[in-house]
Amino acid sequence: MSRENVPGDGGAEAAPPEQLAFIREAVRSADVPRAKPRTWRGAALARELPVARVLVDKGVLHLDRYFDYAVPEELDAEAQPGVRVRVRFGAGRHRVRDGRREGGGLIDGFLIERRAESDYSGPLAALAQVVSPEPVLGEELLGLARAVADRYAGSLADVLQLAVPPRSARAEKRPSPAPLPPPPAPDAGSWARYEHGPGFLESLASGGAPRAVWNALPGPGWSEELARAVAATLASGRGALVVVPDGRAAARVDAALTALLGEGRHALLTADAGPEKRYAQWLAVRRGSVRAVVGTRAAMFAPVHDLGLVAVWDDGDDNLSEQHAPQPHARDVLLLRAGLDKCGFLLGSWSCTVEAAQLVDSGWARPLLAGREQVRRAAPLVRTVGDEDLARDEAARAARLPTLAWQVVREGLRHGPVLVQVPRRGYVPRLACAQCRAPARCRHCAGPLLAQEAGELRCEWCGRDEGAWHCPECGGFRLRAQVVGARRTAEELGRAFPAVPVRTSGREHVLDTVPGAPALVVSTPGAEPVAEGGYAAALLLDGWAMLGRPDLRAGEDALRRWMAAAALVRPQGEGGTVAVVAEPTLRPVQALVRWDPVGYAMRELAERAELGFPPVSRMAAVSGTPEAVAEFLAAVELPPDAEVLGPVPLPPTLPGRPRRPGAPPPGEQWERALVRVPRGSGATLADALKAAQAARMARGSGEAVRVRIDPPDIG
Repeated sequence: MSRENVPGDGGAEAAPPEQLAFIREAVRSADVPRAKPRTWRGAALARELPVARVLVDKGVLHLDRYFDYAVPEELDAEAQPGVRVRVRFGAGRHRVRDGRREGGGLIDGFLIERRAESDYSGPLAALAQVVSPEPVLGEELLGLARAVADRYAGSLADVLQLAVPPRSARAEKRPSPAPLPPPPAPDAGSWARYEHGPGFLESLASGGAPRAVWNALPGPGWSEELARAVAATLASGRGALVVVPDGRAAARVDAALTALLGEGRHALLTADAGPEKRYAQWLAVRRGSVRAVVGTRAAMFAPVHDLGLVAVWDDGDDNLSEQHAPQPHARDVLLLRAGLDKCGFLLGSWSCTVEAAQLVDSGWARPLLAGREQVRRAAPLVRTVGDEDLARDEAARAARLPTLAWQVVREGLRHGPVLVQVPRRGYVPRLACAQCRAPARCRHCAGPLLAQEAGELRCEWCGRDEGAWHCPECGGFRLRAQVVGARRTAEELGRAFPAVPVRTSGREHVLDTVPGAPALVVSTPGAEPVAEGGYAAALLLDGWAMLGRPDLRAGEDALRRWMAAAALVRPQGEGGTVAVVAEPTLRPVQALVRWDPVGYAMRELAERAELGFPPVSRMAAVSGTPEAVAEFLAAVELPPDAEVLGPVPLPPTLPGRPRRPGAPPPGEQWERALVRVPRGSGATLADALKAAQAARMARGSGEAVRVRIDPPDIG
């Protein structure tokens, strides 16, 4: 029925329809249309500082600079330095309307600063949006990110992706708690076991900036000692940052700090917390509500206010090396922070890396050690089983385990749990001396030797053929392949002790703790759980699998993993025993027997200095297809003292197998060249490689070239 036929209606001359009247009234009361928020065409600019300098989140080297944008008046209050913004990127000069550049795609970025004028003479595009008024990028964090990018020949945007966690709107809306007053200075506690331990804490508590390399005593006390160092720093009114390799270690330091200081004085930054909770904790640190941080690798960039101490635990762990560009190492980032913030530095571990030894040898840091008598009281008894023992042992040839191992397990199970460390996944075999098992290396560059199909030897680093090799250690001429080790050791132990429970830790299932009751705990290196009261004994099996790796750090890494497992065993005075199946005359084994990782690291440092190996030198790895690597090396302007080793082919990635970081894609053949310079030329090398890579990207070269500064694995 039409409105005209409704009874009582005035017909066509009556008032306008009611709905139409509402529409007209809404149009009259509507506000003046605003400018389009994505372009702000025609919008007025901010009266003061109308130019915003923005770092766009592109992550490519030839765009590693700031770009200027116009600030609309309506965004003036929120567009402050440090906030997240969105801008249009890629607009051409020909797309200008009403004085604004238009076009391009929306991209995230950070507002770095506000300026009165722009260095760019043409029209500017406007800020599209202020994502959040929360300032997340301060001057100190920006300076650190730039220093890391320059050191590793990377882009600032890539570093900030590692430094600033993803945003959570709900976390930003919640206020952070009020900061607590500084706690009282703690007593020395177990730091009294170290010769200069109490003095180190006193220096931190009084506002000093001591730098130390700490060789921790065996046992679980390291987390409490780290907590006391943090508490001493907080007592001086400053902040502290502790970086550990994994969430299990972070949980131990977190528990120690909570027991010492109570709740609310520190933040725990780990991936296990989830994005929202982790971002809320990060914001509490950024806002100054919390002055102490404990976390895993990403926490190395935590924006702690008035930093007084940076500490890293177990710097030789692979987890502390970032796999995303530009692949920085937590130890080196904290060294940069210690220099930029002029704060204290503490590098701690049961073992000692060559990089840590260099810090002490150069005088940059002081050693923080315990006396030999204290070490003997805290360390377990270490026994060795070598080739001669295995040759005389009929049981070892039949069961792949020496008699001594059975005796250690049997005796240990009478008093508590027994740890069995087995590198079950093994390593790729390489060549070694058949008599003393020293790795076979090139006479020209000391790279690892590989066997060709024709039986000839070739260096994996420089590619030179080696026709007359002899062992520099024992003079032998015979070579052998390194054994990988038995994978069924854990099952054989379980069958040998059927009445004892067997627990495994490794890969996807990693145990944190185990009870103190008798049990066999079979673990891969790095996944050893902590036993209540300590392990009664430990077996370190398949020693050749770790010592025979074709890597410069094979001995150092094997010693570190052995000491990490042996440190969980009870002291010798309480019956703790460790049996290691490896040749007793080798230096890493002797260092374990004497519990002297510092002496081993200092000797390694002296040998690397003689050969020009890292960390005495700086090294970069350039990998890609043969044509791309050759083109890159021809274009880069290397320092005069640079030395190029290679290129040599990289092992191909098999289809269906996981791709290791830096490995070629499946089906592609890559080569790798190593560029070595003295340590004083490291910055020049990084600048040269970054410039060459940026020029290559700007030209749009199709084939990728990977550049990594200070690669942890160089063969």
